Amino acid sequence: MITIENLQKLFGEKKAVDIATYNIAQGDMIGLVGNNGAGKTTLFRLILDLLKADNGLVKINDIDVSKSEEWKTYTGAFIDEGFLIDYLTPEEFFYFTGKMYGLKKEEVDERLVQFERFMNGEVLGQKKFIRNYSAGNKQKIGIISAMLHYPQLLILDEPFNFLDPSSQSIIKHILRKYNEETKATVLISSHNLNHTIDICPRIALLEHGVVIRDIANNDNSAEKELEEYFNVDMVEKEEEEILSEEQVNEETTNELQ
Repeated sequence: MITIENLQKLFGEKKAVDIATYNIAQGDMIGLVGNNGAGKTTLFRLILDLLKADNGLVKINDIDVSKSEEWKTYTGAFIDEGFLIDYLTPEEFFYFTGKMYGLKKEEVDERLVQFERFMNGEVLGQKKFIRNYSAGNKQKIGIISAMLHYPQLLILDEPFNFLDPSSQSIIKHILRKYNEETKATVLISSHNLNHTIDICPRIALLEHGVVIRDIANNDNSAEKELEEYFNVDMVEKEEEEILSEEQVNEETTNELQ
């Protein structure tokens, strides 16, 4: 489904993504985890051809994403509010999205039924523009619009952000069911390890733009490994901060002397 080869993206001198090779098969459901700045969102933007790589390439079904748009017909994604048209109502936006994929209004209405619990009566029929919705409801609108055309590749960046616990539980069920029933490839990123472990049979751990671990997650087997990594990582960061503070204090003392 997805092939990544010698992929690099630099911002100044910093390598945001640096992946020699990585393969994702059709039907995989992968959770991308890592600390802030690990490169998760940048990787998603490279896969979706929203950023130009400095080196290497991404292929979806053997199509170089930077040289053809054919892959877009079977791809759905929601990264942030920039994917929304905020001067439309949710209904207008869903119909517009559906039209891009050849869906009639009746088909869109039919497909929205499965998201009724997720919308919780707060999205449709409100007679207001998307820009006037809460962050949580904007998140719901984005996720639903990404799934309307039943994409064979679904990419969601931090889908649990801004959602209340009930909505988080519902979308986990929807995503798991969607993957199982359609055999679609689903990629999500999340800071919430519990949610990621709950639904993703495979987890990619990023650090400084590099996939340092590709973990099989059978019956939440990845939980211990990830907790150990992030706890150690936090301890190391705290030690670095202490050493840095000590160095600053020492330099200040020397200057005063």
